[in-house]
Amino acid sequence: MNLLSVREARERILSHFQPVTTEALPAVESLNRILAQDATALDDLPPFDNSSMDGFAIRAIDVADAKPASPRTLRVVADIPAGSPPTVSITSGEAARIMTGAPLPQGADAVIPVEDTNFQDRAAGAPPPPEVTIFKNVTQNENIRQRGADIRAGETALQKGRKLKPQDVALLASLGYSTVNVFRKPRVALFSSGDELLDASQPLEPGKIRDSNSHMLAGLIESAGAEVEKLGTAKDTYESVKAALDKTSALKVDLILSSAGVSVGAFDYVKSVIESNGKMDFWRVNMRPGKPLAFGEYNGAPFIGLPGNPVSAFVGFEVFIRAALGRLAGQTERNRLTIRARCEEEINSDGRESYLRANLREESGSLVARLTGHQGSGNILSLAQADALLIIPAGVKCVPAGQEVEAWLL
Repeated sequence: MNLLSVREARERILSHFQPVTTEALPAVESLNRILAQDATALDDLPPFDNSSMDGFAIRAIDVADAKPASPRTLRVVADIPAGSPPTVSITSGEAARIMTGAPLPQGADAVIPVEDTNFQDRAAGAPPPPEVTIFKNVTQNENIRQRGADIRAGETALQKGRKLKPQDVALLASLGYSTVNVFRKPRVALFSSGDELLDASQPLEPGKIRDSNSHMLAGLIESAGAEVEKLGTAKDTYESVKAALDKTSALKVDLILSSAGVSVGAFDYVKSVIESNGKMDFWRVNMRPGKPLAFGEYNGAPFIGLPGNPVSAFVGFEVFIRAALGRLAGQTERNRLTIRARCEEEINSDGRESYLRANLREESGSLVARLTGHQGSGNILSLAQADALLIIPAGVKCVPAGQEVEAWLL
């Protein structure tokens, strides 16, 4: 069987995934969720002309020729704190003390900062002066945040498919969104397989290793915005693997994810259980690490089987599954951000598309990459130490020292 290219495998996987259903959430709880519809501005922002600093609201023409040697003095007719609509109109020769964010009074067209006046009593609760002397001129609309300068009512503030950041939640609140429609979190059933696996709390036994993949993959799933249904560890028997897979029907998951059991070993039963009770689309990809990647369907749910070696499982998740979860979650698709880094050493590969662990450092304005130890797919220490994955294209067997390659930041 010919190996699929990484690109073809990714496209075939993604073609099976569509966004999940939506739900309404309080806007304050929507952080890191994906918008299910455009959020349009319900009001102008700012909603009214207001002062951008503490000072005095004035008419710019009244201080057009003001300067330190020949200041202008105006009569203070009002005191306008933030949150209080002004009740006066500013006319020629008048000013109003105004606080940052307070509405601009009618007739005023500029704000002079308090630092450019003779008013020195700035203590909390200090009353405004009867008059103020101004040492600097201003232009119309200077130090004023004008109504609708940020966004007008009816305009799109945030687009469907956007992952909401803290500043987005702040924007929604300022626009009056108490609830917001988001895509629900995708649900992923996760299990490992292998008679050799022990829980992290258990002492090592001859021939046994502690299960690390379930912890890593659960964290990766959650980092992608999905929920994890942990199914534990299946033994290396057909019946145990089938029992784990059969649990997923009642859970109504959007994806079944396993690690190990998809290679060609005599005790690798995951692939055979899928083929007997569902269907298998493909199971080998031209990549390193992570060649034995299985993709298919079980009881109507998409299934992806990752290799058992932890680095292979990690790379497989980043190359294929993160994008699939993003599509399930309704996130706007975009190419993953890549950087370019210069190899400090010669790198040899076997011709498969390779994702190699590396550390980065800056040198003379560019990034330099050095591999983190040996690149065995079981070396999870080198993965924990890595800053990036260097991407060596298919067909390339040697990258000379000094040559640049693409990389993903971890």
